[in-house]
Amino acid sequence: MIGWIDGSAGASGDMLLGALVDAGVPVDVLQDAVGRLSLGIELAHREVVRGSFRAVHVDVGVSADPQPHRCLADVLTLLEPLDEAVRDVAREVFQRLAAAEARVHGESVEAVHFHEVGAIDAIADVVGVAAGFCHLGLETLHAGPLALGSGTGEGSHGSIPIPGPAVLELLRGAPIHGGSAPFEATTPTGAALLATLVNGWGSLPPMVLEQVGHGAGTRDPVEHPNVLRLTLGTPPSASGAGSPTATLLETNIDDMDPRLWPRVIDRLLAAGASDAWLTPIQMKKGRPAFTLSVLVADVRLADVRDGVFRETTTIGLRELTVGKVALERSGEVVHVDGQPIAVKVASRNGEVLNRSVEWEDVVAAAETTRRPANEVLARATAEVLGRPRPSIEQD
Repeated sequence: MIGWIDGSAGASGDMLLGALVDAGVPVDVLQDAVGRLSLGIELAHREVVRGSFRAVHVDVGVSADPQPHRCLADVLTLLEPLDEAVRDVAREVFQRLAAAEARVHGESVEAVHFHEVGAIDAIADVVGVAAGFCHLGLETLHAGPLALGSGTGEGSHGSIPIPGPAVLELLRGAPIHGGSAPFEATTPTGAALLATLVNGWGSLPPMVLEQVGHGAGTRDPVEHPNVLRLTLGTPPSASGAGSPTATLLETNIDDMDPRLWPRVIDRLLAAGASDAWLTPIQMKKGRPAFTLSVLVADVRLADVRDGVFRETTTIGLRELTVGKVALERSGEVVHVDGQPIAVKVASRNGEVLNRSVEWEDVVAAAETTRRPANEVLARATAEVLGRPRPSIEQD
């Protein structure tokens, strides 16, 4: 299953909790997780209307005494009783929050004291959302551009501009806009949760729709329905409907040493690209250049995109969703002078259409047998095709 979040009205912890419950995650899953913290937290959900839309709002009730401000170490200690998967997500969220606050205020991560985000309701939001998404077990989670809001707000450090500095710090690399809300539409908790959970940012990916959850924020502004939407479904290829898709990343580069390109392509393939290649082009003013093209499945899109920016000099990428038609694949092995060489077998509707010898195995066999690679390739290919093997003079 895959998911997509519509954050065009913003994102906060309670909006995400409401969307999870409305999409079918049992409230007991969320309550069990926050109950393990032993902070007297009780979750209650109710249907509300925001603008003209029905949505679910989750209220966080606290019966414990007022809590102190906490540093990161205090919060991480609180999370210890959680199941490992939930704890790992919650820890990463708070570590991101601490790093953002440290950068904004010029402090070390260890010295940061959480104020609003260290309160019990924020801790409940983070743990509940982590538990909800772990329960769903999504293959990937995508999100569209986030509305952050505008104006000014009051925090523990006094008056702050909106979007808040920590929110901007947390959402580096994500598509954002102000939106129509004259208030904080995306909170630091919401930003940290999405920065941790989202695998790729962009438009709604192809899916066979199964569930839609509407999570309501506390405010009910006149400007727009204060609702976050969570869309859940199965990829078309997994459901048998339609054709699988992938993302094609492209960029034109004219200022890199050509000797770097083999490493760049190797690194992108290692990051999860299914293919990567170069096309010579001529850019403006007659400059020679290359178009780097990278094909990647959505589940590895974020890692490969980051790899392009790290390994090349580009400052921008084109991203296109493309359809794929792939033959069914299997494998077999042939031997040349006792050396195993893998063979990729491609079929369609049970008919074998192509067999391809793995070149890396040919090279390894050539090194071991001390024969020319072209001779090893010829013998392996003959084995694959079932033809008499070319004779090779014995040493």
